Amino acid sequence: MEYLRFILYGLIQGLTEFIPVSSTAHIKVISQFFGIEDPGPSLSAIIHFGSVLALVCYFKNDIFNLRRQYSKKFFDYLMHKSLFRSILIGTIPIMFFGGIIKLFIPYFFDNILRSNLSIALISFLMAIFMYIADCSKKGSINLKNHNYSDSFLIGLSQVFAIIPGVSRSGVTISTALVSGWERGDAARFSFLLGIPAISLAAIVEFISSFNKFNSFSFFSIIICLTTTFISSLFAIDFLLKYFSSNGLKLFIIYRVIFGVVILLHI
Repeated sequence: MEYLRFILYGLIQGLTEFIPVSSTAHIKVISQFFGIEDPGPSLSAIIHFGSVLALVCYFKNDIFNLRRQYSKKFFDYLMHKSLFRSILIGTIPIMFFGGIIKLFIPYFFDNILRSNLSIALISFLMAIFMYIADCSKKGSINLKNHNYSDSFLIGLSQVFAIIPGVSRSGVTISTALVSGWERGDAARFSFLLGIPAISLAAIVEFISSFNKFNSFSFFSIIICLTTTFISSLFAIDFLLKYFSSNGLKLFIIYRVIFGVVILLHI
């Protein structure tokens, strides 16, 4: 049963981190439904590393091709490459606001906005925002012709993902669509922007909760990481292929149903 619990955590994290439905909300709500404890920040940090590994693996061809071509001056290349600068600019807001929250009000969202009622209401609000984004006029902005104000706006929207129930991928993809991005590149940029954002969040949680790792067995952690990694790969591939031609409708409907189910069981 202990290993099944860690498999469940990994599946929830992997399948919901990149699909716009909020992994934090699902881990909390589904854990309550099955009568198991919330994994907490220490295990969450480990789980997020599995998602980061999946992102790097999925986009490995792009990363390693750049490495081979610019191995001698790789850092200089990154600083002069438009896409990498965009990711850097888009990461600044989450670093700034995330740092302030972690330093000065570390328990604000846990105490105020982590209730089931709050998650349900935020799920409805996100469904509305995603509907507006899905109905937006088809855009022409993509990874090649976007400017830095576009990436900063998407990065600024990523800050709202700190609130449980928002969904990092949901808010960034929706903001990109409203701003006039093409569907496929909106999702792709959201995932690329997630590499530093998720990594930083995982590292911070790992450091702050390091003394709690003794409560987990090594084999349980490996199971959780492996499950997260595999399910994350599936979710990334599914969203990139499905979203480009079908949009957000399926996820909008799901978010409304998810919110209703939570309200009915409060």
